[in-house]
Amino acid sequence: MKTIGMIGGSSWKSSTEYYRIVNEAVSERLGGHHSCQCLMFSIDFDGFSRMQHEARWDEAADVFIDAARRLEKGGADFFIMCANTPHKMAEQVQNSVSIPLLHIADVTGEAIRKSGLSRVGLLGTKFTMEQDFIKGRLSDKFGIEAIVPDERDRDSVHRVLYDELCLGIINEESRKLYVEIIDRLKGSGAEGVILGCTEIPLLIRQEHVSIPVFDTTEIHALAAVDYALSQV
Repeated sequence: MKTIGMIGGSSWKSSTEYYRIVNEAVSERLGGHHSCQCLMFSIDFDGFSRMQHEARWDEAADVFIDAARRLEKGGADFFIMCANTPHKMAEQVQNSVSIPLLHIADVTGEAIRKSGLSRVGLLGTKFTMEQDFIKGRLSDKFGIEAIVPDERDRDSVHRVLYDELCLGIINEESRKLYVEIIDRLKGSGAEGVILGCTEIPLLIRQEHVSIPVFDTTEIHALAAVDYALSQV
């Protein structure tokens, strides 16, 4: 079994889900008392959050580069960043270490392609929805068009993420709001929806909406297990 390196803490609420999923998956696949061989370095989200909102991306990249190097020194065979937004800095972080990064957009793109869909909605932070580090990669590598909500809905999605979900607050009114936003994306032609922030699955699951849901937390964590258990 390869050792998974995980950069967590952005936020730690979703990082706990990663840890749960990778261990449950290894236990299920290998049986007995098996669990996942992994390392996690958890950043202090408050500082990273400020850097994002102040567009201090080079400083933010330094935080993740330091974390990746710590994981490499600790013996990780590859690593993941347990959030979508840090993938804006994916190339800088990958170039700082010799172990490979398993990119969240790549495994999500593979899952969407296997489903046969080509036009999906994308929910996430405003950075993820408005910039191309996820959307562009999905388009360039997989031919998938990711459409996003209008500006008002993007503001609402972002607010709920930072003011509620990252703090562990689950609000039924916010769930209703997200469902309405997803319905509007469906009306705009979305065949499915990417939960493109790893906290969103704390609020929205497949049972809540009528189109296929692509949970990036689960997809990413299970792909990490696949790689850890592969012979490559």
